[in-house]
Amino acid sequence: MFDRHQAGEQAVLVHIDFPQENAREDLQEFEMLVSSAGVNSLTVISGKRDTPHPKFFVGSGKAEEIAEAVRLYDADVILFNHVLTPAQEKALETLCECRVIDRTTLILDIFAQRARTHEGKLQVELAQLKHMSSRLIRGWTHLERQKGGIGLRGPGETQLETDRRLLRDRMFLISKRLAKVEKQRLQGRRSRQRAELPTVSLVGYTNAGKSTLFNRITDSEVYAADQLFATLDPTLRKLNIKDVGRVILADTVGFIRHLPHDLVAAFKATLTETKEAHLQLHVVDIADERRVDNMAQVAAVLQEIEADDIPQLLICNKIDNLEDITPRIDRDSEGKPIRVWLSARANIGLELLSQALTELLSTDIVQRILKIPPNAGKLRGALYELDCISEEHFDELGNCIVDVKLPLKQWNKLLKADNNDLEGFIQH
Repeated sequence: MFDRHQAGEQAVLVHIDFPQENAREDLQEFEMLVSSAGVNSLTVISGKRDTPHPKFFVGSGKAEEIAEAVRLYDADVILFNHVLTPAQEKALETLCECRVIDRTTLILDIFAQRARTHEGKLQVELAQLKHMSSRLIRGWTHLERQKGGIGLRGPGETQLETDRRLLRDRMFLISKRLAKVEKQRLQGRRSRQRAELPTVSLVGYTNAGKSTLFNRITDSEVYAADQLFATLDPTLRKLNIKDVGRVILADTVGFIRHLPHDLVAAFKATLTETKEAHLQLHVVDIADERRVDNMAQVAAVLQEIEADDIPQLLICNKIDNLEDITPRIDRDSEGKPIRVWLSARANIGLELLSQALTELLSTDIVQRILKIPPNAGKLRGALYELDCISEEHFDELGNCIVDVKLPLKQWNKLLKADNNDLEGFIQH
């Protein structure tokens, strides 16, 4: 669709320092983004400006320097650690004779590589189309109007208008499909709510170690790597917590500073797992020098998706990268766990996380010893289905003596649904 130079893997990176906090980006994080996209960095051109240049973003002198670097290194693409306007991209491409990619497009490209599920791919495509729709004019500067003449007259639409209509149609179709997927996800969420299963959601800055922790405590094999946005699609697993029973653990996409708004909107269904969780595990790379800023960025995104009022347990991960730090649980003035120090990769302190989860989720736990007669096997089956039997044995009369632990809501549900005299089976 675009009349552009052939894309490649050899890149010139451009990073500009601005005095305003909302315009400032992190160079180290940008280099990690580039690496995560599978691109080879040839050189980094940096500079300082008070405000972006209206035509080239970087100023005419710096733009010439970039063009010279492209020729010197024979680069295929220029990557900017900033959001560019379509006009700025076009001006830079014309000057440098090289494809120009801004920060938003780079993040979208990484997301496109990582998407695995049908829903994830649809969400990425929708975000890409929204971003592309504002840049269509650049692709058709040589075809601004359809050619006239016999046999060459068009149906009345310019090529640009045709592409815009096709984009609108495709975006409408994807939005319709996503609405259907979101409806199915909502039905699954309702069934979990009916089963009274608590949901625990992993949140945190990208590359904080969420997927590694997820794999450790669920014995799963979710893709985990030392790169940004290794996880894109939400993954749910059942987990057994002592004195609580079964809970649902959700691994979600990592956050990043200045995440494109279209991307936040496109992944609304993914982030709903975070929004409707009973407890959030905020995973932090405690060895990262930017941890405080990263935590603030996560808090900002949680506020943006209206998920900032959910109880949160801070997970100080990667303590193996620090000296003289041992696994521990930090508590508030009431003795309630607020922080757990551990290392998922080194498998250190995970038992403390289980202990903290037990304390935070077992606020309304019912523990009873029941004597179930032989003719009430249906009740015993229901208790096994709830996975709440901790001990069981039979007496000489064939009665089943069970020790059960389950949430109060599930107990009340059993009392209401059981036709037998459940209260009469309780041993005091």
